[in-house]
Amino acid sequence: MNRIKEVLERKGIKQVWLAEQMGKSYNMVNSYAQNRRQPSLEDLYKIAEILDVEVKELLIERRAH
Repeated sequence: MNRIKEVLERKGIKQVWLAEQMGKSYNMVNSYAQNRRQPSLEDLYKIAEILDVEVKELLIERRAH
């Protein structure tokens, strides 16, 4: 699970802009933001760099049960 949507909203950045920066389709970025699909590690690092955040900010920690 990722927090891409939350980070985008917090920074006031549109998914369309992120898609353009990444050279990806809006549908692909939207599927990341909606957690229908998870980005590759390479894409996750690229997103973090573009949004100027740490990669860990884009991830939801898994808690041990």
